[in-house]
Amino acid sequence: MTDRFHLNRASALVGSSLLALALIGCSDTGSNFDVASQIGPDPVLPEPSTELLPDLKVAEVVGWKEGQTPTVPQGMTVTAFAKDLVNPRVVRTLPNGDVLVVQSRAPEGKPLPRPKDVIREWIMAMAKGGGGGPPKESNLITLLRDTNRDGQVDERHELLKGLNSPFGVVWHEGTLYVAAADAILAYPYQLGQTSITAPPKELAPLPGGPINHHWTKDLALSPDGRFLYASVGSNSNAAERGIEAEKGRAAIWQVDRATGASRLYASGLRNPNGLSIHPETGVLWTVVNERDELGPNLVPDYLTSVQEGAFYGWPWSYFGNHVDERVHPPRPDMVQKAIKPDYALSSHVAALGLTFSMNSSLPEQYRRGAFIGEHGSWNRNAFNGYKVVYVPFENGKPAGKAQDVVTGFLDGDQARGRPVGVAIDGTGALLIADDAGNAVWRVAAANAAAQPSQ
Repeated sequence: MTDRFHLNRASALVGSSLLALALIGCSDTGSNFDVASQIGPDPVLPEPSTELLPDLKVAEVVGWKEGQTPTVPQGMTVTAFAKDLVNPRVVRTLPNGDVLVVQSRAPEGKPLPRPKDVIREWIMAMAKGGGGGPPKESNLITLLRDTNRDGQVDERHELLKGLNSPFGVVWHEGTLYVAAADAILAYPYQLGQTSITAPPKELAPLPGGPINHHWTKDLALSPDGRFLYASVGSNSNAAERGIEAEKGRAAIWQVDRATGASRLYASGLRNPNGLSIHPETGVLWTVVNERDELGPNLVPDYLTSVQEGAFYGWPWSYFGNHVDERVHPPRPDMVQKAIKPDYALSSHVAALGLTFSMNSSLPEQYRRGAFIGEHGSWNRNAFNGYKVVYVPFENGKPAGKAQDVVTGFLDGDQARGRPVGVAIDGTGALLIADDAGNAVWRVAAANAAAQPSQ
């Protein structure tokens, strides 16, 4: 308690000056750097830089005014599929067309041992906005039903409440699997039900508290239905809490759906999210948030296929064998093992959502690739992310530059919303969970009648 008291007192004493410094940023390299040079398989990687207070610029969340929507290219239209949600993070479409929206807040009591962490969290909390008063209920899963497939919600039901910071969700063969902050839970659930009353079975524990720094844990189902894949982020930025605190973390786990037996599937992934199976190849893909505090243009977040048994570098290296000199003791043997990711998305975009667009009803140029929800940067002095991008694929691999598809979340230094999870709905349209705008957006072809995709 004494340490926390002095930490809070110190942050209060220097708060006003640090806030001004943080919002300005510590250098001017972020605004002059071409972020497009970091998109693709071979990103430009400048020399790392470290500062006592890293570049920090956070958009103040102001929300969407009545009638405002994100912006989409010509040939598409965007509408609000659902509003008045509370921190919607993940959106999933069930086989019968029902849509699940996972709403969640971070677990309480997460310790912040570094003074600059306190400062960063304080500034970011100020930027979250809000209308005052007691917070609305979150940590629940809502079912949205479009009964006539016209692109509008006809029924809304609270399927589950009182969950422990849920994120990933998968349904298979009469069971709904939910990845909470510390476990995968299995609920009996038949398609069409509008409530779940049966208690869950804990299928498998997941690395959780007491720190649980990156708490969001996503789920994907193997093509044969035998396994679940669960993502677990690191407990730190770059192992500053020690390697022991990272046991089982910065990894993707494979869990046997029948027995709950789990094993490490891939590691060295700082904060993987957006797990998705490529529908043509059956290969698991993920988007990963890379480390901070090496400068505004390091390290690029990325999209990658996930190879069984592979190691992707964290914490000892990034994008292959680029060594992070901050990590001690050094491990040249691990650096040598590190696999280079498939596709960089540029630095600090905070990629959190991933879905493949095959068999969608979107315009033709968006039907054979991946949509990625980029939540938006904090560790730069010029914003990056705050949008949904599309990466074209050929032969199961990225082919070409990422394209901005859904924008308008950012307005100057203010954020109307921040995209997280993405999914294709039962009509083939794109759904986007907006955790700051508390909405789910639906993007469809402008001239296409809403109908089930073939």
